[in-house]
Amino acid sequence: MQLVLSLFKNTFYFDMSMINTMLKINSFKRILLLMLLIIPIQVKISASAPGDIPQAMIDALKSGNTVELSKFFNTSIELAIPGQEDIYSSQQAELIVKSFFAKHVPTNFVILHKGGKEGSQYAIGNLSTSTGNFRVTLLIKQRENRPYIHQLRFEEENAE
Repeated sequence: MQLVLSLFKNTFYFDMSMINTMLKINSFKRILLLMLLIIPIQVKISASAPGDIPQAMIDALKSGNTVELSKFFNTSIELAIPGQEDIYSSQQAELIVKSFFAKHVPTNFVILHKGGKEGSQYAIGNLSTSTGNFRVTLLIKQRENRPYIHQLRFEEENAE
């Protein structure tokens, strides 16, 4: 009986250091679990952000706001509007787009398709104006973690 009692005591023996160790392990498990849940969410958010077309760019096209749109122009930009296509400085391109928007007042802009890879994106959209619809193509490249329009094309929808 004495042997059984001593085995029973040794089996269920806990001292304070063992309890503290168990608490530390449980705290560590909780922190680890929390980190494993949070890190993938942050990676997903940061991975999707650079690929998105900035809403301010879409809004500028939608409203015909050339001042806001030109903030996204690269220092030189390939610009194509009906009857005119060349590479212009950002200041020249702003004036040309302003003139285009004066003749064809935008009423809406909707992105139909977008894609790309790391560092560059493209978007194809439909610009509704007072004189008709235009297909708009944007080529956007990231530089210094900021999107810049390198190519902007306005093509009449009924043009072949």
